[in-house]
Amino acid sequence: MSKVLDSLRVVEIGGLGPGPFCAMHLADLGADVISVVRPAENTGPTGTLLNRGKRSVFADLKSEEGKQLVLSLVANADVLIEGMRPGVMERLGLGPEECLKVNPKLVYGRMTGWGQTGPLAPRAGHDNNYASVAGALWGCSPADARPVSSFAMVGDIGGGALYLITGVLAGVTQARQTGQGTVVDAAIVDGSAHMLNLGLSTRQRGVLADERGKSVYDSAPFYDTYVCADGHHITIGAIEPQFYALLLEILDLKDDADFATPQADQAAWPKRRARLQSLFLQHPRAHWQQVFESTDVCFGAVLSPLEASQHPHMQARGVYNEQGGVLQAAPAPRFDGKAYDTPEICAAGAHTDAVLGALSSGDTRGVWR
Repeated sequence: MSKVLDSLRVVEIGGLGPGPFCAMHLADLGADVISVVRPAENTGPTGTLLNRGKRSVFADLKSEEGKQLVLSLVANADVLIEGMRPGVMERLGLGPEECLKVNPKLVYGRMTGWGQTGPLAPRAGHDNNYASVAGALWGCSPADARPVSSFAMVGDIGGGALYLITGVLAGVTQARQTGQGTVVDAAIVDGSAHMLNLGLSTRQRGVLADERGKSVYDSAPFYDTYVCADGHHITIGAIEPQFYALLLEILDLKDDADFATPQADQAAWPKRRARLQSLFLQHPRAHWQQVFESTDVCFGAVLSPLEASQHPHMQARGVYNEQGGVLQAAPAPRFDGKAYDTPEICAAGAHTDAVLGALSSGDTRGVWR
């Protein structure tokens, strides 16, 4: 089965988190990805799952042999992805200038937390740091709780890897039209801030406020997470009036005095939340799933990844699968209504001999599929 990115050739400089995820995502969609990792990284720096669909080669980039290996691969590649701190690739002799000299059509994708420039550019950081400085962690909790984001989702993946993919594919489109490559500076803080534009578009209407506890998303009882009798949680997102009305109808609260004033009556929100908290505590999560999942209330049970893999909807769509005992999500999105098969996971360095053999024979093009 052909895939949408079958013609794309990618060199990945092994690193942490968002860079390998970006390369895995491209491989999921058909790209031929060769990942260059240090010999010490027997399973890759982020484990085996992010190696799926790739070919992997060991190389010491501090050596002349390692440097020449990368430049040989770059010569016939469309994309290079790296996630080093600013200046590291330049010191290795593998910066944009050197690589674009070898291949002027190359799209050089750079993945960092703080970006290539700015006061924080040389500093270390992690997902939660980037998301917090970008403003994206602001609304990730009720107003009276500490903001906590889902691990690696808001920053590393949402603001990082997916924006690098966008930049890389845009750069490839331009390169194929003009013959000119480009350097993509994908900073997690940039992407995380950019994702806020949907929320910021509601700021003037008061849906998103500048003070915690004043926004629909961190204080409204009809957009919240509730605990059930068994200690599990559910989410309610009945923002629109018709969904809110349906929620009240199903819970037999339509004529309740505590819910008599308009939905937007913030003075009534604390009492309404308390009522809903008490109500949802009366039954286990499975009960509320049975009550709400067939309705338009805007409801979701809070599931662990393992539980999610067993949910009827996720199973019907084949969203999760296991390979070698590793639970993983299938490639996304789908094209023409069809889901791509999940690629196999490769061991780090598994293709070193084959790639080096092809290069040593002078068959630089033959390295690629």
